[in-house]
Amino acid sequence: MKLLATPEIWFVTGSQHLYGPGPLAQVVENSQKVVDALAASKRLPLKTVFKALLTTPEEITKVMLEANNDANCAGLILWMHTFSPSKMWIRGLTSLKKPFLHLHTQFNRDLPWSTIDMDFMNLNQAAHGDREAGFIHTRLRLGRKVVVGHWSDTEVQDRIGAWMRATRAWHDWQGARFVRFGDNMRNVAVTEGDKVGAEIRFGFEVNTHGVGDLVAKVNAVSESDITALCADYEKLYKVVPALKKGGKRHDELRYSARLELGMGQFLEEGKYKGFTDTFEDLHGLKQLPGMATQRLMAAGYGFGGEGDWKTSALVRAMKVMNAGLPGGTSFMEDYTYHLSPKGHQVLGAHMLEICPSIAAGKAAVEIHPLGIGGKDDPVRLVFDAPAGDALNASLVDLGNRFRLIINEVTAVKTPALPKLPVARAVWECKPDFKTACAAWIYAGGAHHTGYSYSVTTEMLEDFATIAGVETVLINADTTLAQLKQDLRTNEVYYHLAQGLKV
Repeated sequence: MKLLATPEIWFVTGSQHLYGPGPLAQVVENSQKVVDALAASKRLPLKTVFKALLTTPEEITKVMLEANNDANCAGLILWMHTFSPSKMWIRGLTSLKKPFLHLHTQFNRDLPWSTIDMDFMNLNQAAHGDREAGFIHTRLRLGRKVVVGHWSDTEVQDRIGAWMRATRAWHDWQGARFVRFGDNMRNVAVTEGDKVGAEIRFGFEVNTHGVGDLVAKVNAVSESDITALCADYEKLYKVVPALKKGGKRHDELRYSARLELGMGQFLEEGKYKGFTDTFEDLHGLKQLPGMATQRLMAAGYGFGGEGDWKTSALVRAMKVMNAGLPGGTSFMEDYTYHLSPKGHQVLGAHMLEICPSIAAGKAAVEIHPLGIGGKDDPVRLVFDAPAGDALNASLVDLGNRFRLIINEVTAVKTPALPKLPVARAVWECKPDFKTACAAWIYAGGAHHTGYSYSVTTEMLEDFATIAGVETVLINADTTLAQLKQDLRTNEVYYHLAQGLKV
């Protein structure tokens, strides 16, 4: 995956000097054993390192500032092995800029009932040490994730793993660059937004290059590189005969390869993690990038159609979250509906740009007219997406804040679509079609989304907590009455939230 760092998570244990050097040495030994187990777990995507036992305000503040300044630290796990008076943590926590998870656990899983004495009780005080910590986290209005249970529990490790994936995506966004090739599709509202506000809130920058800058890179691609890439296409995909070497439309496949290589070079040289384009702004290009965009997405780049930079950034974040997991993530659009009385379904697609990471089987390389844009017929990958649990997510700018909207869905087998030569997915919405679509529209969800089989609601909720943005979840438990009330309540909360942080 392009430009994907592998940061680490710092594990920090809290205590105090009340118990003496012997118990504190035991706390360090126990903490290291917990960290070693987490570091060895295949359920956790990032390395966990034991950073420190913290027992004074000075130690706490020093480590928090070190975390801020260490580019390889994505976040922290905090655990109070004993009682750690939480006033000691105020200065450090108010200085901390990295995400943290509060692990409410204890070293021993089972209590040794017949031998428990006061020494044991003094050493193993997480039951109320973590509650003291939790109070100050809440008092300081700090967004964090709380995970409860024994550190060896696989469910606990899975929840930590979900947070690590969100934390890695947040780390990936810090200083990230996204490029818009040209401007937005004209007169579209949802693809617009406050790019300065996004950089302040999320840490990534979005800037525009004229399409001519891209054209220069595309035109400079060597014929030998194009030939090599076209040969790869024939090995990887079911290329229609007309596009194969010697076929009557092979030159158009070569141009698609030229687009991919030129765009890839532009992105690599600029250290961009995602991009947008629009069919209304293609001056100097012969085709709207179809397969080129699809394959660049599969390599890990974010993408948003029609200049939708927020979706491009979201797709990149979701691809970072699902790194190493089965399934896949793609740019998506709710395109049209099947409204049969036997069951309502959504046909998701786009003009061309659906990522082959979600393909069920080997994709076909085909060429067909696009019908809009006034350019040559574009080459594209055509495939069905698989059945299974999935979700759609949308990041929108409401003017005074950003909102992340999530709809859990069930993808179903795609019916035969012999006259629709695009990549596509078909799904059923939770809790049901009518409720989900109404809820999405009430929440202001965009028609562009990040669609994933591997990213979970928990990951996205953790990500939104780290970012400090509103989340609207549409799932099996959603009712319109409650959702509308939640939206009204959120308007008030997010208007006042910054003022509450005192």
